[in-house]
Amino acid sequence: MSGKVAVVTGSSRGIGKAIALRLAQEGYDIVVNYARSKTAAEETARAIEALGRKALVVKANVGDVEKIRAMFAQIDETFGRVDVLVNNAASGVLRPALELEETHWNWTMNINSKALLFCAQEAAKRMEQVGGGKIVSISSLGSIRYLENYTAVGVSKAALEALTRYLAVELAPKNIAVNAVSGGAVDTDALKHFPNREELLADAAANTPAGRPVKPDDIVNAVLFLLSDAAEMIRGQTIIVDGGRSLLL
Repeated sequence: MSGKVAVVTGSSRGIGKAIALRLAQEGYDIVVNYARSKTAAEETARAIEALGRKALVVKANVGDVEKIRAMFAQIDETFGRVDVLVNNAASGVLRPALELEETHWNWTMNINSKALLFCAQEAAKRMEQVGGGKIVSISSLGSIRYLENYTAVGVSKAALEALTRYLAVELAPKNIAVNAVSGGAVDTDALKHFPNREELLADAAANTPAGRPVKPDDIVNAVLFLLSDAAEMIRGQTIIVDGGRSLLL
């Protein structure tokens, strides 16, 4: 993959960081995007460079379209191409539906679903110039199941999965494949914001048919598969990686 460039949003920590490092191991140069923690993003970049690949650190709140466009302008200046977009950045307000305020809703929808549309628009322009590319987004089971306090995030992830289907069809003539990966409960920094974190982890440990909770590498492996040539005929799909937990009532 020498010379190819992967943009991983929200890649300063957690699953995004794990994806970025694996892609670097596969030979991609990486755009490390972050919104808050410059220190963490720079640590990720150093780890990428230690693997012999180039890293560009870009601060951009992907819920803001102008900042998305500015990020891709920086990518043009440094790399001049985009081959892969992993739409991983996520945020959201965890409250029951009747306690949500408009600002909570807008914040969550902007980062979790609007970002995919406008990042994909910018990425597709660059991918078309190099003959095609791949886009993979990270979703969650809250898009199809009820999770406590998860209304805004769940709806935003459902929108992300619907948008994945539309983009898959519209970008196919440009040789761009679009898919998503939906994971079960993974014990990362993001899960620490859940008021029922311990309950979610205990449920995953006790009730996952595969016999263990999902690990970050399980998500990373699915993403890497969808980015590979072996997944050429998978388009517009959301691959669920939950060890079978969602199969049980």
